[in-house]
Amino acid sequence: MASLLQRVRAKMAIFAHRRARGMLDGEYGSVFRGRSLDFDDLRAYVPGDEVRDIDWKATARHGSPLIKRYVAVRRQTVLLIADTGRNMAAESRDGETKKDIAVMALGVVGYLAHRHGDVVGLVCGDANGSRAIPAKSGEAHLERLLREVDSSTGLDSGPSRIDEQLEHVARTVKGRYLLFVVADERAGFPGTEQLLRRLRAQHEILWLTIRDADLVGERHTGQDAFSVADSALLLGHLAASPDVAAAYARAAGERDASRYAMFRRAGITEGHVTGSAGVMAELFALLERHRRAG
Repeated sequence: MASLLQRVRAKMAIFAHRRARGMLDGEYGSVFRGRSLDFDDLRAYVPGDEVRDIDWKATARHGSPLIKRYVAVRRQTVLLIADTGRNMAAESRDGETKKDIAVMALGVVGYLAHRHGDVVGLVCGDANGSRAIPAKSGEAHLERLLREVDSSTGLDSGPSRIDEQLEHVARTVKGRYLLFVVADERAGFPGTEQLLRRLRAQHEILWLTIRDADLVGERHTGQDAFSVADSALLLGHLAASPDVAAAYARAAGERDASRYAMFRRAGITEGHVTGSAGVMAELFALLERHRRAG
């Protein structure tokens, strides 16, 4: 059986040259540089210390400048959160199965974490429940995580509901992690936003949305299509109708706008991809935007 991690690494080599891969690796590291420190104690300021490290409240009480001293945390914990409901068995905008794109994205982030000595865990599932694999290091462990996502996603899976996996994390995860969420396109809802705000107060969160296939309009093939969520049929000749295409575009635009607004209010950086070929570039942009958002 071919290794999923080997496939991910091969695609990384195909879709990005060595310099781009190095830049992505550096961007991952720079996001967490300065966040991988725990406060230890205070000491007197000496010339050359960073002014931003001065504890101004303690300085006012003490009467002379005091600097916060930190100790390094050796490892970050990265938690991959994946929708493995039946929506992820559908085609993406580029014609690939969404599950395959998710495995690629999860594999890239997991591999970056592995290269930086971080440990990686997984929470995945559907509306019927979540499964968790504790964070560990090593390529064999990362392969296990990717296999779990790959084997759990199909047309016979339960309905997609990423809120179930987020609720599981909110209930069970202690400490501060990097949460990397890969999910289907969805609208923004008040309940989800409240949950995201709660998680954002504790964790760093990166979110990658995989775009739906175009079911209407110019890119439509003319074939009948059906929804993997509820088996609803969309007849090919109806999909070619300009009125149907316009209504579909309005509904999709409203859904996306509500999601963008939800993430903006919750302070979460979102990226989106249409296929595996765009994963590397979008992850670089996602990490860069997250770092700049601070």
